[in-house]
Amino acid sequence: MRLSSNRLLTLGLPMAYLGVFFAIPLAIVLIYSVLTPGDYGGIVWAWSWEGYAGLLSADLAVILLRSLRVAGLATLICMVIGFPAAWFISQLPLRAQTVWMFLLSIPAWMNLLVKNYAWIVLLRREGLVNQVLGVLGVETPPEWLYHEGAVLLGLVHTYLPFMILPLYSALERLDLRLLEAARDLGANGFQVWLRVVLPQCAAGLWAGFLLVCIPAFGAFLTPDLLGGANSTMIGTLIQQQFLMGRNWPLGSAMSVSVMLLVWLALVVFRKAAGKSGEPSLI
Repeated sequence: MRLSSNRLLTLGLPMAYLGVFFAIPLAIVLIYSVLTPGDYGGIVWAWSWEGYAGLLSADLAVILLRSLRVAGLATLICMVIGFPAAWFISQLPLRAQTVWMFLLSIPAWMNLLVKNYAWIVLLRREGLVNQVLGVLGVETPPEWLYHEGAVLLGLVHTYLPFMILPLYSALERLDLRLLEAARDLGANGFQVWLRVVLPQCAAGLWAGFLLVCIPAFGAFLTPDLLGGANSTMIGTLIQQQFLMGRNWPLGSAMSVSVMLLVWLALVVFRKAAGKSGEPSLI
């Protein structure tokens, strides 16, 4: 009886949590996606594929491609910055590693809205960056906000720790004797990195890719605040359909489509991780 009670607590509570906060909202979104939009917002309880038909819009295709491009660039930048950073931290003494990981996790504790408004204060026309440029003699400073560059900056700042952490976890377990053996056999630095380091941290790289690319693809707050109307991404468009356009079926259909894309990415990741023989870190 005690075993049954423990099993009920172990399985029942997580299942109840997933049911209330995941399954039920997902079911609502799925149902809304096949209903008719109301004339003044909301829904009409009549089956319709109008929401999914709206996905064939050329403007939506442009926004979807922009979202993929920005998310891909943000992920690539995080990889370029995150790999050397993770390598640097993994080669430090244990106490120094603890300090660096603590410092790395501090930005993740900050509210996303606060971080984005901090960038607005820095990058606006009268912001600190342009003030410094004015002191240096730049008479007409550039416009830093409301384009894809500002969105990339905000996304990289937000998700860089999620790239460094799994890479650090993989590099921390790297057997340095293999690097010495490769050098003794005549391998140069690039060959050592390509043939020894990269295969052993492939799982961390894949995990970082997913932890950065998927949230960046669906981001809505950073593109809305830093990018403006010219840098609308799919997450911002979904938000607009629910709050401003009040086309709930179309917004729900977009949400379902994004979830399907994320699911396909996870399937590809699992297959790639299985073929490489590397354990998954997420």
